[in-house]
Amino acid sequence: MKFSLTWLKDHLDTDASAEEIAAKLNAIGLEVESVEDPAAKLAGFTVARVLTAERHPNADKLQVLSVDTGRGEPLQVVCGAPNARAGLVGVLGLPGAVVPAGGFELKKSAIRGVESNGMMCSTRELELGDDHAGIIELPADAPVGMPFAQYHGSDPVFDVAITPNRPDCMGVYGIARDLAAAGLGTLKPIAAQAVPGSFACPMPIRTDDAQGCPAFHGRVIRGVKNGPSPDWMQARLQSAGQRPISALVDITNYVTLAYGRPAHAYDLAKLTGAIFARRAKDGEKVLALNGKEYTLDAEMTVIADDKGVHDIAGIMGGEHSGCSDDTTDVLLEVAYFDPVRIGDTGRKLNLTSDARQRFERGVDPAFLDAGLELLTTLIIEICGGTASEVIRAGEAPSGTKVVPYDPSLAERLGGVAIPEDQQRATLRALGFASDARWNVVVPSWRPDVDGAPDLVEEVVRIHGLDNVASVALPRTDGVARPTASPAQKLERKLRRAAAARGLNEAVTWSFLPTAEAEAFAEGNGGLWVLDNPISEDMKAMRPSLLPGLLSAARRNLDRGASGLRLFELGRRYLRGAGGHSDERLTLGVVLAGEKATRGWATGKAQAFDAFDAKAEALALLAEAGAPVENLQVMGEAGDQFHPGQSATLRLGPKTVLARFGMLHPATLKAFDVAAPVAAVELFLDAIPGKKAAGFARAAYAPPALQAVTRDFAFLVPADLPAGDLVRTVRGADKANVVAARLFDDFRGQGVPDGHKSLAIEVTLQPGEKSYDEAELKAIAERITAAAAKLGAVLRG
Repeated sequence: MKFSLTWLKDHLDTDASAEEIAAKLNAIGLEVESVEDPAAKLAGFTVARVLTAERHPNADKLQVLSVDTGRGEPLQVVCGAPNARAGLVGVLGLPGAVVPAGGFELKKSAIRGVESNGMMCSTRELELGDDHAGIIELPADAPVGMPFAQYHGSDPVFDVAITPNRPDCMGVYGIARDLAAAGLGTLKPIAAQAVPGSFACPMPIRTDDAQGCPAFHGRVIRGVKNGPSPDWMQARLQSAGQRPISALVDITNYVTLAYGRPAHAYDLAKLTGAIFARRAKDGEKVLALNGKEYTLDAEMTVIADDKGVHDIAGIMGGEHSGCSDDTTDVLLEVAYFDPVRIGDTGRKLNLTSDARQRFERGVDPAFLDAGLELLTTLIIEICGGTASEVIRAGEAPSGTKVVPYDPSLAERLGGVAIPEDQQRATLRALGFASDARWNVVVPSWRPDVDGAPDLVEEVVRIHGLDNVASVALPRTDGVARPTASPAQKLERKLRRAAAARGLNEAVTWSFLPTAEAEAFAEGNGGLWVLDNPISEDMKAMRPSLLPGLLSAARRNLDRGASGLRLFELGRRYLRGAGGHSDERLTLGVVLAGEKATRGWATGKAQAFDAFDAKAEALALLAEAGAPVENLQVMGEAGDQFHPGQSATLRLGPKTVLARFGMLHPATLKAFDVAAPVAAVELFLDAIPGKKAAGFARAAYAPPALQAVTRDFAFLVPADLPAGDLVRTVRGADKANVVAARLFDDFRGQGVPDGHKSLAIEVTLQPGEKSYDEAELKAIAERITAAAAKLGAVLRG
């Protein structure tokens, strides 16, 4: 939120400088993003007097001026302004000055063959207004030679970041209240004098949507004369980044920014019958003040008359009922709207405004009458006219919130001891009332205060967050005990392992567009959809880590990356039994594009395949402590994967520890990824915990005898997974077989149709003595017998 120092001092009686105010705002929790001095943009511009004005010899619309800058000889300046004349006092930009509106530097140059030593400036060029019809004309007694920044005056502009829980500071007055409570001046009272009505309001006003618009106050002012707003008001609006439009519009904007009280003024002549708040109809349309047409639905609140919709309630007015230069009678609307309804409507329409920002955070429901009186007073003072009586339709929420408070909480929760009388004075300055027993009445403009900890925050921040001492946490003597939980240790270990394997860590949102989340929701227990999302593109909690990684891969591939190895360690969010939230620790891997670029030794570029994904899955599961030697490779990786190039790794038929493989072309198309992608998802929550062991590991005793290897070649059915055969061979004689690995898969001449030849290297470890031939034969027979149960036959 932006405002000028002058505007702040309209509400705060203080002699503090801009630097002191900025420091105090930061100290009390209102972050100052910048303090801009508009005078800095006017460096190089000076007050100057035109001595002579002669026609340019080579251009009919240009004049050659002789300009007195108060510094020695006059300067020659070429000017095209129609009001340039001898005796005029204006603003001269000297060579080296940067024109604020254009951002270009003035230089000595020749214009149509005549030397020009600067530029006489208009208000638009200096960003002091919209007038560009001629150059600035200053009073005749303006001091020639004075820097224009000094003559114009410096009015610093603060840009303060207001957090969503502080709707009371969405107006300059609320910020002034906080500064006054912090001891940086005295808060001036709001001058809201009641304006009696001279006649009955001719426009019926009501609310037909008590939930969306509990209260609607309004009155008519006749005989107004619309035109430019006063300079003082325009200056304040411009400091806030607003463009002055007309007196009637500027007054409503001024009250919005000064007091956080949005309002609207309608041209009475453009209304028909009664005006009222109601629910919109499905498909109903309205042309808003920004020139865009919006389609409404029945969940939105609108302001309408008997003819149709005029206003998207609490967000933006309609184009066809706004005030113009011809407006003579106006209807003022000051209403209270449901914050949730305003937020939902704004997100659906993708429409934001100053009014929406305030209504969805919660405006002061007790400021309806005062806001209407302020509007009425300003309009009558600036535009004239006579006011009608006020119509008050509905009733704003008015429940008084009382919070029991214990002053000792300031030290227990806030870490700083503050005397009770100082705490009471702070709360009183912020608008809170309290009795002798510390029952604190929360003011109507503070909907964010719900309990005693909120009061602690108020007391401590006004006391000064910088005054809270840094105190080390208590700790026991001796060596510090480890604080990381087993899950945290596992996460750290897996991050290091994945990085060591050449994977790059990505951190993606936990929220997804609904369509992307639904693509991975099958079999994951359903989606969690947020009622109040950051945006419509972040509405569903992720049921898988792969959608976020796919989006990251697409962005990188679109920017020219040839190959990507990404991983993310995080949580996926499932809908558990009974609708409860179920968070599960998961590791996702995406291998996209080229595994190896083309080269003279390798030829064409090589793409990732399902076996690359399987290798990553097994390696990372091993790091996580999973019994990888006991895992089974089975199907059913999910519809997101290619059915012929994917599988799951299971511990038994039901416990799925991972899924891997190539993603289905339909999945890649849905995420607009052009390159083939291999993916892995490790379900870390499914890994069985380790059995309890002693504090120390058993001593390692290397075997005394050398291991023996034997090769076995089996004929097996073509559809038998090689992993099943390897696992069976490994378990055939656990006392002697310590390892088994597949080293050949042959299909061709000599192998019957429907079969394949699998060659397995078996490692045998003798114990107290070396094997003899009989022992080796017995072991081989046990291995052959175990393989035969899978239909394997030893090749001759």
